Amino acid sequence: MAKMQDFGQRMRFLVFSIFLNSAANALTISTNLGSAVWTGSSVNLSNWIHVPLGTTLFGYGIVVTIMNQLFLGHFDRRRFVSNILYIIPFSYLVEWIGYFWNWIGVNTLGLFGRVIVDIIGLFGVAVAVSIYQRCNIIMHPNDDLAYILRFRFLHGSAVIAQWASYIPPVAIIVLSYIFTGQLHAIGFGTVLALVAQGAVMGWSDVHMFPRLKHHVDV
Repeated sequence: MAKMQDFGQRMRFLVFSIFLNSAANALTISTNLGSAVWTGSSVNLSNWIHVPLGTTLFGYGIVVTIMNQLFLGHFDRRRFVSNILYIIPFSYLVEWIGYFWNWIGVNTLGLFGRVIVDIIGLFGVAVAVSIYQRCNIIMHPNDDLAYILRFRFLHGSAVIAQWASYIPPVAIIVLSYIFTGQLHAIGFGTVLALVAQGAVMGWSDVHMFPRLKHHVDV
């Protein structure tokens, strides 16, 4: 019974975190002041290959899902399926909620207003990732990559794992700029995410819903 109650709690937190993560990522895109690193790289990849953002996010997720299996060193069917299950709603929620933020005028706010909103969005992303990493039922493959690096290779360090996981998206951003001469959703917020997202996740692990503990399986 205790295990069922625990699983039910984790499921509720998971659903909440998916919507929070989607809305917060879409909010940072709408400000155009810089998104979390993976999101910013997806926006630039979408612009580079001329594919809708939702579809780009989904395809990107498939590639990272395969990378995760390689880092695990064996095929983990549950993890593979969970990564796919996460990216299906998340990828398109980001695109659709982004239309909503633009509709209510987030993208037309003054600079100060967009800076504040961007910071709120980035904070929301870090909190959402902390929540669903602790739930560990299904997880976005991008954040599962950081999770695998954190607990399999980096002795539980959220900060170092986050930085290490940023190598692929930073490479995509650089290549997108080389081939298009443009940068989208990259700026103040991206630098803030690079510097602080891992630390905010570590803080959130302790202070945001502290009864929700990590269910480590690597």
